[in-house]
Amino acid sequence: MRVKVFLEKENAHKSMEIPKDHTIESLLKRMKINPQTVIVSRNGEVVTEQEILDDKDELKIFSVKLGG
Repeated sequence: MRVKVFLEKENAHKSMEIPKDHTIESLLKRMKINPQTVIVSRNGEVVTEQEILDDKDELKIFSVKLGG
């Protein structure tokens, strides 16, 4: 399967080959991204890390900014 990923922090688009039944959490681990530091949308909708990816999904990964 192939998914398209936009990384907001890097302003970069990537196309990635992933195994069937891959979750967002496993994709983030593969990309070495801490899931607690980002929000992920799939095809325009915010999703949880447990969501299973489908072929040709379009993901956007947004960094969460913390401060006080």
